[in-house]
Amino acid sequence: MKSTDLCPQLQKSMDIIGRRWTGLIIYQLLQGPQRFNVIEAALPISGRLLSERLKELELEGIVLREVFPETPVRIQYSLTDKGLALETVIRDLQRWSKIWIDCDTNSVSSTPEM
Repeated sequence: MKSTDLCPQLQKSMDIIGRRWTGLIIYQLLQGPQRFNVIEAALPISGRLLSERLKELELEGIVLREVFPETPVRIQYSLTDKGLALETVIRDLQRWSKIWIDCDTNSVSSTPEM
């Protein structure tokens, strides 16, 4: 993707959130801390790709991965404060899509259905 000097922070945020499945992973974690298998069951995504996206989000400081020293080991994922700050963005996109996106045709409507 071509870099722009217009707004590097916006470009980086779009690069992060715009990655395939990332927005839906964040949306799922807005429900609260979850184990890997719960997230995987909720989304039509392979375990390998989910693991990759969770690692990327962890490196960005959006997701926290907690390991509990139990037998068997329990690993839980949750949103950090940085991740939780995305809730308004995700909810606004959800509202926008309900008005403007027609899921039957996968296109954007030209006029809202209200």
